[in-house]
Amino acid sequence: MGLVPECFITELVERDLKEGKYAKLVTRFPPEPNGYLHIGHARSIVLNFGLAQDYGGECNLRFDDTNPETEKEKYARAIEEDVRWLGFRPTRVLYASDYFETMYQCALVLIQEGKAYVDDLPEEEMSELRAQGKPSPYRERSVEENLELFERMRRGEFPTGSRVLRAKIDPAHPNFKLRDPVLYRIVHAPHYHVGDRWVIYPMYDFAHPLEDFIEGVTHSLCTLEFENNRAVYDWVIENLKGKCGLPTSPRPHQYEFARLDLSHTVLSKRKLIKLVEGGYVSGWDDPRLPTLRGLRRRGVRPEAIVEFVRKTGISRNEAQIEMDLFEEVVRDDLNPIAPRVLGVVDPLKVVLTNYEGEEWIEAPYWPRDIPKEGTRPLPFSPELYIERTDFSLNPPKGWKRLAPGQRVRLRHAYVIELEDVVEEGGEVRLLKARIVPGTLGANPEDGVRPKGVIHWVSARHALPVEFRLYGRLFRTKDPEEGGDFLQNLNPEALVVKRGFIEPSVAQDPEDTRYQLERLGYFWRDPVDSRPEALVMNRIVPLKEGYRV
Repeated sequence: MGLVPECFITELVERDLKEGKYAKLVTRFPPEPNGYLHIGHARSIVLNFGLAQDYGGECNLRFDDTNPETEKEKYARAIEEDVRWLGFRPTRVLYASDYFETMYQCALVLIQEGKAYVDDLPEEEMSELRAQGKPSPYRERSVEENLELFERMRRGEFPTGSRVLRAKIDPAHPNFKLRDPVLYRIVHAPHYHVGDRWVIYPMYDFAHPLEDFIEGVTHSLCTLEFENNRAVYDWVIENLKGKCGLPTSPRPHQYEFARLDLSHTVLSKRKLIKLVEGGYVSGWDDPRLPTLRGLRRRGVRPEAIVEFVRKTGISRNEAQIEMDLFEEVVRDDLNPIAPRVLGVVDPLKVVLTNYEGEEWIEAPYWPRDIPKEGTRPLPFSPELYIERTDFSLNPPKGWKRLAPGQRVRLRHAYVIELEDVVEEGGEVRLLKARIVPGTLGANPEDGVRPKGVIHWVSARHALPVEFRLYGRLFRTKDPEEGGDFLQNLNPEALVVKRGFIEPSVAQDPEDTRYQLERLGYFWRDPVDSRPEALVMNRIVPLKEGYRV
């Protein structure tokens, strides 16, 4: 099975290669370097790079950098880093801005052939005439005048936004995109990659097909929002093939697929900026965000993201994917690689009244259904921490944890039973309990078996930890529910707890992912955690049924 699941696009590729339409498949991932990638971009990354891998082709990383006012070098570097983190190696790293001279020459050809003209209309007036299907009063300028004006635009003689170059197609075309679309605009701003050499910049609809054609792209894959733009794409290709250094054939073709949409989060760049700049999250790598940098810091592995894209498939049907599915894929990825250890997030101290000294219990890392071996020494002492939620003075029916008159087994260790509860200010501060003799790895001799099993750590040996319990960013499946997405932010998307973890983790590599038994999957925060002050992020909780 290939990296890309079977879909209408794989059928197209196989047909085109079989019929000899192209000698080799060439795709591209073309982000604009004006922000950070999120999980929605992962579908396009896996699709484009995956197709090249599956069919022995090439895939370029191309920065679609035609807007100098919003693009920055730091975004380009972050995007390339994220693509490589996902496990993909671009055939080439390219920049649309390196083609500006070729694009300019192509624009001159269109003007010379009477297929483009310089328009002086203000943007609002131009938009009104397009909506009415009426031509611009500048539409019938002569070729000579248009050439002169366009060259003066390049020389920087006109202010930003004062003139544009438009394609001369049909001002009343049924497809609004073909109503004399803008091809070039004036922007007096330095460009992060080419500096101050240009003050005119091509629009996406003009640059995109030319970039593909120049690079020999065969299948130009876009999300469905660009479906109507395909008509402009084809117009540019058909009117410039065989000219200004471009081949006559084979030419690229654009195909569209549904974007990835995920519940309980937002993927809109505008909304993500609002969250970051408004201080609702700590930055673009905040583990609550769906950015690839945020997911990486949270502890999600790239293998899980790729598998999530594969599992959700490629189609033309727009549908929101449940966060439950993403979390399930992350758990399935972590389950066979995350050793099981003990930690306590909300500690309650237990003093064992009939135990002295200490011992080290050899405890397995892996459950029986994972074919791996490995153990670690687990310290046991007279003072332990258990989870506060694992004790109840007045337990409900069916309670299987510690309570008055109810035994529990400590994971990998002894059965204990409660003797006394120390309260202060109406809150339980300390428990006193006794070990049931002879129950290390065995059932009580009196036949009274424990109701359940709980986790614990030795108070004397455990390492203090700041646990960051990450959850879903929004309370509602659709963050827009009710109108203002900020009102649906989940106040418990991050809960910070001070707890403890067993000492064995101190010797592990920093990128080790763990399953804290009965709590979820965790790893060290790569930014804030230090050996002397551990910070652990919850990557994903366990399934609901596993938390009891």
